[in-house]
Amino acid sequence: MQHSGTVVDLFCGAGGLSEGFRQAGFHVLAGLDYDDTAGKTFVATHEGARFLGGPIQNITVKDILNATGLKPGELDVLVGGPPCQGYSVYNHGRGVDDPRAGLFREYLRIVKGLRPRWLVMENVTGLTSIAGGGIIREIEENLRALGYVVDWKILKAEEYGVPQERRRIFFVANRVGAPIIFPAPTHGEGLKPFVTVWDAISDLPVLRNGQSLDVEKYGSLPMNSFQRELRKGVKRLSNHSASKLSAMNEARMKHIPAGGSWRDIPFNLLPEGMKRAKRSDHTKRYGRPKKTDLACTILTKCDVHWGAYIHPEQDRAISVREAARLQSFPDTFVFAGSRTDQYVQVGNAVPPLLGRAVAKQLLKLDREIERGADEETLAVA
Repeated sequence: MQHSGTVVDLFCGAGGLSEGFRQAGFHVLAGLDYDDTAGKTFVATHEGARFLGGPIQNITVKDILNATGLKPGELDVLVGGPPCQGYSVYNHGRGVDDPRAGLFREYLRIVKGLRPRWLVMENVTGLTSIAGGGIIREIEENLRALGYVVDWKILKAEEYGVPQERRRIFFVANRVGAPIIFPAPTHGEGLKPFVTVWDAISDLPVLRNGQSLDVEKYGSLPMNSFQRELRKGVKRLSNHSASKLSAMNEARMKHIPAGGSWRDIPFNLLPEGMKRAKRSDHTKRYGRPKKTDLACTILTKCDVHWGAYIHPEQDRAISVREAARLQSFPDTFVFAGSRTDQYVQVGNAVPPLLGRAVAKQLLKLDREIERGADEETLAVA
């Protein structure tokens, strides 16, 4: 694989995973997604990449080959995360028969036709528990039948410099004879310190509840290496826009200190449903993280009713740009569509820094294979 190996991103959304690969030196040729608004963000941020819209069931391998100018077997890496709502830990009715759970089979159909040298498939950890791990076995068996070596691992985003607690399962496979070795953590005990919420967002300007400061100046100069990296080449700030919370929610937030949650809200101000809640339940609801915390998992709605999405200092929900920072998106990403669309694009994405760690490791393994290294050498690569 040349350093500018080629990538196609299935279920690309705004392009978090492919952005990680781009940062590692890959050339992203195309992205596919049914969400045309996310496609606008993808095209604007992946120079020269084609976007193929619509349901993946309607996209043929030939469509992808025509869009990229490749022949079967020429693509270096196929990446993507089939939409996971069907088997997310947040969906208690999840199951192997959910039609969305079949989207990974579409991914496998495209693998069969494209025959990429490598593939990376990302998903929620809930995949391990469905049908007693049946989906995982099906993915592995199908890939082995197509001639791929495959392995999977649950990676923690915060261990790769993402300022957020996020667990995701990654399948990595290849047909070039390389062993599968996952990237070693760079952050955590004995390594670089975790990147905190405040490390990620402290340079962004003050915002009122429901306010949008789109295309505005930054609140300050960058204060650390994380901010410097994400601001590189950007003069003006975009997507710094917060959901409008009700007067009742504003009243609730005033009672919640940093590190606090719904338990700090006076009983008479609690939502009716939460008046009956046990103190041990709903640990992150109406949470306000401390500056030194990692963010909780960024979802498609940064809804204060469901998680710790209150700003550490200001009485409002975190903005789209803050959510993007907590996902490690560079500020060059301008998210298209309505504010709701923007939150969805951010929350659905693979954090680019996590994608970059996987991409760099894959490059390293591929180079060693080209040099004819044996497995023992690779094991310490």
